[in-house]
Amino acid sequence: MGNNTGDTASTQGALDGEAEITLGLLNVVHENSDITQRSASHELGIALGLTNAYLKRCIKKGWIKVHQVPANRYAYYLTPKGFTEKTRLTAEYLSSSFGFFRKARNQCSEMLETCAAAGWRHVALAGADDLCEVMILCAADFPVELVGILDEQFDGDTFSGLPVVGKLTALGNFDSVIVTDLSEPQATYNALARDISPAHLLTPPLLKISREKPSTERHEEEEQSMKRQGAS
Repeated sequence: MGNNTGDTASTQGALDGEAEITLGLLNVVHENSDITQRSASHELGIALGLTNAYLKRCIKKGWIKVHQVPANRYAYYLTPKGFTEKTRLTAEYLSSSFGFFRKARNQCSEMLETCAAAGWRHVALAGADDLCEVMILCAADFPVELVGILDEQFDGDTFSGLPVVGKLTALGNFDSVIVTDLSEPQATYNALARDISPAHLLTPPLLKISREKPSTERHEEEEQSMKRQGAS
């Protein structure tokens, strides 16, 4: 299931990988012109060769200027064109981030309102990440209690004040489960659907989860149904 994916993951496509690395590099150079390619690689969390490739690309596009300094070192500077590109990418990132948050908040509220209307007071979440955090924030406005989070991959015992467990049975009593896994939402839903009634398993639309059973399962059910009919 999901993992704590960090701030960049919360945008879910806010920037593609190339734009995200470019923005990170422009920020790094802006903050420290004396930075080396190796230290930039470390800060960005990418390979040194990839850092070098992106740096050359930024220089070629006129976003970064390089000057040789004593001791065979180089200093990197953002050009006016580079500042403009950094501003554009930052605005794109923030716009997409806020767009995600607004959509997530609205859909989380709808899920919680459904639980409250059905009288489901004890609700569990599946997936400890940014969407889960939004759900926790929204839950304060509804008469429901979040009993915990199911996430087999999460490294820790708690997330935003809620216990995180690796097995469904460890959640205790709950009336419904809301899928909040951003990394593998369909797989999480499919696993839970084997043990929980679909009526009590809620899925925010932004996760694009198909609630249809996999074709193999449908085929097996049809075969079993035909066998039962033949036996009768």
